Amino acid sequence: MGFHPEWSEISTLVNESKSIFIKKLSRNDTSWADDPKNGHQNGFFIPRATAESDFFPVLTSSNPEKPHIFDIKYPTFWPASGELKTSTIKHFSKRHPGDIEKERPRYEWQHTGVPREQFQSLNPASLLLVGKLKETKAGAEYWVIVVDSVSEEAEIIETVFKLESDFHFGTFDPALLIEPASDTDLLIAELTQAIHDRTLEQFIKQQTLPSPELLAGQAQAKWLADNKFDDMNPFSLPEPGNAVMRISRDIEYSIYKQAELRIRTAQVAKLLLHGVGDPVTNLVRGFSELDSIFLSAAQTRKSRAGLSFEHHVGRLFRDGRIRHEAQVVFGGRRPDFVLPGVKALNTNGDAIIVSLKTTLRERWKQLALEKPLGAIFLATVDDRISGEAIDEMERNSIHLVVPESLKKAKEKETAYSAYENVITFKQFFDIEVNLKRPSLVLPL
Repeated sequence: MGFHPEWSEISTLVNESKSIFIKKLSRNDTSWADDPKNGHQNGFFIPRATAESDFFPVLTSSNPEKPHIFDIKYPTFWPASGELKTSTIKHFSKRHPGDIEKERPRYEWQHTGVPREQFQSLNPASLLLVGKLKETKAGAEYWVIVVDSVSEEAEIIETVFKLESDFHFGTFDPALLIEPASDTDLLIAELTQAIHDRTLEQFIKQQTLPSPELLAGQAQAKWLADNKFDDMNPFSLPEPGNAVMRISRDIEYSIYKQAELRIRTAQVAKLLLHGVGDPVTNLVRGFSELDSIFLSAAQTRKSRAGLSFEHHVGRLFRDGRIRHEAQVVFGGRRPDFVLPGVKALNTNGDAIIVSLKTTLRERWKQLALEKPLGAIFLATVDDRISGEAIDEMERNSIHLVVPESLKKAKEKETAYSAYENVITFKQFFDIEVNLKRPSLVLPL
């Protein structure tokens, strides 16, 4: 469920805070909310690094008879429901006093006293935000918001805080959530000059979003240079899935945002300053145009994500000399890749259909129709897929292909580790292609 305020309210709270803690919620943080058997549990876990920092209140040993237990009670404000809760942070420095075998520190602190309903029915990889306010608000120094991973707000948070694909938790200074001064100041200076010279129209025409092919090439080149590889041969890369996830979700998106900022800010400046009235009048009268600018921006981002994934997986196929065809139409269908090619479907036991989805949701179900044509593999970088969906894929003979780090992640972080029909990119290339279907790989 994770009902939460819209980004405008979250942003206001962020700006009123002196520090922000963000955690990608694991199963241990949320499963209790959906299981009536765990009625005694009520909260999430704070990682050791954060608990031992100065973000949360200091814990003390308040019970002389149990000196190994440290805790603190403090008020928390939950904006989604407007509740003020008395929360507790508790740390058991030893599991079982007196038992030498089990007398070892616990490295997570439990935070209880939370609204149960806000942790119910959450998708995997949802986010927890805790703000430490500059001034007390609603009787509390801390606010807490739970954001479902499939919401628009989650996407905005990942962008604003620059949460990369392998993010788990961290604390942030809101004052530093500004683009580097050099890039920002340069754009401001260019726009100011264009407005002064009355050349804003020309400035806008000069700003273009790089083509998907160009973006992909730039991002791949940066990753290869940073990691000192000559190419993206999946048989040589130790973790090809992690490489694709890093390139598509982090590096390429960063390059894209720089280009997007230039063109969108120029478009908005034109709307505000080149109308018939003052900026406020132009804003109100031109709001539908402003809305269209940002709608176009959102739609372009979403379409870019899918194309990005396709370009990078295609690069793995090419550099690995793997026989394939991309986006071939047959029988009203157009899978992303067919190995070795569409003519082999239904006639070659080695034929593979590879479909790509950056985010799955329910769209994967159409793949079940292609089951008689060849083995089906669904590749994704989505870490929010439930166990129920994976079970249904297995019933439809669909193998899920995920980055190595997502498959290796503990069960509490993703659902993948427990399922045999979920394999890594490395396993796909080394076992499903090279070992089981060697004819798919062209000789050197």
